[in-house]
Amino acid sequence: MKIVAKPIEMVAWFSEEGIPRPLKFKIKEQDDISNIIKIDHVIERGKTNIAGIQAFVYKCQSVINGVEKRYELKYELDKCKWILFKI
Repeated sequence: MKIVAKPIEMVAWFSEEGIPRPLKFKIKEQDDISNIIKIDHVIERGKTNIAGIQAFVYKCQSVINGVEKRYELKYELDKCKWILFKI
């Protein structure tokens, strides 16, 4: 997987404990064209603390342009910000 670290717009629901569950996201491509990607499967969820930045990390799988792809999403807890980290 390649690190891209792009900010994304996310639709997610939160559990009663405050843990987010990503459902779908929108990413802007180079030509200002937006793609909406539905998250088909969350393979793994973990919590990290790198350089003092706490985040949830999600390893996910979706069909993108007819090809099944795996990617990694991050949710930064202090900024409430979603990032497409690797694809």
